[in-house]
Amino acid sequence: MDFSSFSTLTFLATVMAAATPIMFAAIGELVVEKSGVLNLGVEGMMIFGAVCGFIAAVSTDSPTIGFIAAAVGGAGISFLFVILTQYLKANQVASGLALTLFGLGLSALMGHSYTGIKPPSSAKLSVDGLSDLPIVGRLIFGHDAMIYLAIFLILAVWYFLKYTRGGLILRAVGENHDAAHALGYRVTRVRTLAILFGGACAGLGGAYLSLVRVPQWTEGMTAGSGWIALAIVVFASWKPLRILLGAYLFGGVSILQLNLQAMGADIPVAYLSMAPYLVTILVLVIMSADRKRASLNAPASLGRAFHASS
Repeated sequence: MDFSSFSTLTFLATVMAAATPIMFAAIGELVVEKSGVLNLGVEGMMIFGAVCGFIAAVSTDSPTIGFIAAAVGGAGISFLFVILTQYLKANQVASGLALTLFGLGLSALMGHSYTGIKPPSSAKLSVDGLSDLPIVGRLIFGHDAMIYLAIFLILAVWYFLKYTRGGLILRAVGENHDAAHALGYRVTRVRTLAILFGGACAGLGGAYLSLVRVPQWTEGMTAGSGWIALAIVVFASWKPLRILLGAYLFGGVSILQLNLQAMGADIPVAYLSMAPYLVTILVLVIMSADRKRASLNAPASLGRAFHASS
């Protein structure tokens, strides 16, 4: 293998970009699951956000409008999940899988005529004097705004869940929705807002793929990112700050396998391509070995439908 083309700084900077879509989707799903709802439709919301953001950005020549449209689109399609699970009391697992299939199909239909089109480029933020620093400048100050937004969102969710009254109510609903209802909290409203927030975050993650990471529209371009985000929520033990670790782990393995291919590693491409998913599965298996520890932080009412008593 030829290691002369490998740059540690470039590798680390690329890992941050690769982890950003997963961070958006995972932190959104964490909030949803903290409310006691299991939404397996993250993949569908991500791909729908990707196509909505791409179409809006191309039509307006503005990446900012594209990201806004992606968040609205992700929240919009998640509202279907709200209707099915919170008002019609449909099974959450089946509804989430249906949402994924619906999102994949609808996005393919909407994006059919946009294949091969180049979206407007997203500007990178630069701070005079700091961006030119030898190592820190490139790692910290040379990225696009969405990378910083993803990190800020994780910190904001951590603060919200730990230190605010709204976060306490959300966690109370997720732990025991009957007790929360008895105390006067509107369980359905809390869960609806959490699901819409999760959909908006998933939409932003999808738009980052189509507008920055790739950037182009390709049918099925999320390639399992939504399922990885679901796994990372479990990996993080439903703790926001651990989402960073899980996302960077997956992003690091993803970029590493691309670098190994570029350096001419004598490993079949198929094996390298599936490495990120194998690592994710391996981590989950190791964590699940101790069932008590694995379920210690899981919301007690996760996946259970709420039926208000008369």
